[in-house]
Amino acid sequence: MKSAELREMTSEQLNDKLRELKGELFNLRFQHAIKQLDNTHRIVDVKRDIARVMTILHEKEA
Repeated sequence: MKSAELREMTSEQLNDKLRELKGELFNLRFQHAIKQLDNTHRIVDVKRDIARVMTILHEKEA
């Protein structure tokens, strides 16, 4: 996900996206724990997306 795409979203949409990403991260961690996750790098990608969303949310607050 590109930061330019995220900057076009409203704060409400960003909060929804953040909730969605955190849910996905939980599911990925669960799959990894029970050895069913094929692409472990997806966890890193989702963490970075969460950081991007949180950064843009903080920028919008300021």
